[in-house]
Amino acid sequence: MKKMLWVFIIILGCIACDSDVLDEISETGTGVMQINDKIVMLDTLSVRVSTINFDSLQTSSTSRLLIGGYTDPIYGKVRSQSYFEFSPTSLKLGSSDSDTYTPNYVFDSIVLILKNDRYYYGDTTQLQRLQVFKLTQKVKSPAETTTAFYNTSTLNYDPSAIGNKSFYPRPKENDSLSIRLNDTFGQDVFLKLKNFEFGDINQFHDYFKGLVIQADESLLPASVCGYNTSSVLRLYYSINDDSDENDNLTKDFAITDVAKQFNRISLDRTGTVLQNLPNSNSYLNSTLTNNAAFIQSGTGLACRIDFPYLKSLYSIDHKGIIVDAKLILKPIRTSHNKQYPLKDSLRIYSADHLNRINSKLYTATGDDLLGQLNDVSNEFGDNVYYTFSIGTFLNKELSKDGNNPYSLIITLPDYQKTVNRIAIGGQNNSEDRIILKVYYLPYK
Repeated sequence: MKKMLWVFIIILGCIACDSDVLDEISETGTGVMQINDKIVMLDTLSVRVSTINFDSLQTSSTSRLLIGGYTDPIYGKVRSQSYFEFSPTSLKLGSSDSDTYTPNYVFDSIVLILKNDRYYYGDTTQLQRLQVFKLTQKVKSPAETTTAFYNTSTLNYDPSAIGNKSFYPRPKENDSLSIRLNDTFGQDVFLKLKNFEFGDINQFHDYFKGLVIQADESLLPASVCGYNTSSVLRLYYSINDDSDENDNLTKDFAITDVAKQFNRISLDRTGTVLQNLPNSNSYLNSTLTNNAAFIQSGTGLACRIDFPYLKSLYSIDHKGIIVDAKLILKPIRTSHNKQYPLKDSLRIYSADHLNRINSKLYTATGDDLLGQLNDVSNEFGDNVYYTFSIGTFLNKELSKDGNNPYSLIITLPDYQKTVNRIAIGGQNNSEDRIILKVYYLPYK
């Protein structure tokens, strides 16, 4: 016990004395470097970089309608549909059951108002057309079905569109997008409310089960946009009399239960380097995918990193401890641009050999560990990278007995409600190679 106490005292001293030295180590690989008479730095420890595909991601209760698509030269065809249930503020028109104006109400129009939440991905300079369809299957909440909705979930709908809209997406300029729906549909909803045909909300949902919105494939969608769950279906009506005061009456239908809204997000990888991606409990080595690994939120793609030779550190000295370790991930420089920008950070998890997530990684202060982007690009484009400090994780792995090592899984933030992507260089990539720097302290 006393011996271990002295070991940790020495470690703390080394960290305090050498923190400036560690920060100044070049990003260029140098093999093995003696920092001082205590700590050794290695950056030639082999790692295995792979792409994995999670079976499904929960997309209900994310408070975002994600609609559109784009065709990616690396990943393939991405598409996102949004399914949701609407509920009226009340089951009647007017202000009360005894409204004397009710017989004189006349239908004007019905409009779907999608409120932008300013998220987008892809090329918004291209014309896009959205189509709206009526669901023929009720949206059941997780409480009713004991499960959530996922990126692979789907519901039946009438293939005849009740509305469409062609537009150029302006998610940061416009507050909302309005889509006028079929008058026949609107008139039917109006008359049932006018005639008090719904005894309760369940009867209303038996009649109007909800909507699904998707991009029209005939226009080859080029972007995905986000809309928030304050979007509404608005019925416009008026009173048939001689007064102008009674025009422009409205009744709103809202998404009152975010658990009954979800996005189906698909990825067609046909013809890409990822077309042979195995099932969710395996991986595709970066040596088989042009020395790169691929991450994409929404579709389930993630990067897996293994450390098969970690215990070779004991060849330096049979006893020792990892003081720190820097994992440096470099995006493939030809894979990102203004249309496909890089996110400011990446998330990291530990997982078992079947890609089952064990936990997040945390900082010493208990915050989520993030890989922060350094984007001070130089003329060669080789100064763009993400850095993780994974010394605590590797130290636990080094001290493990047995043959059940954990891997690291790298994802994008908000991976359940975005469709961003990033390609990471593997260890054999000539330009954007992953680097692992381990600072190892042998002790007697």
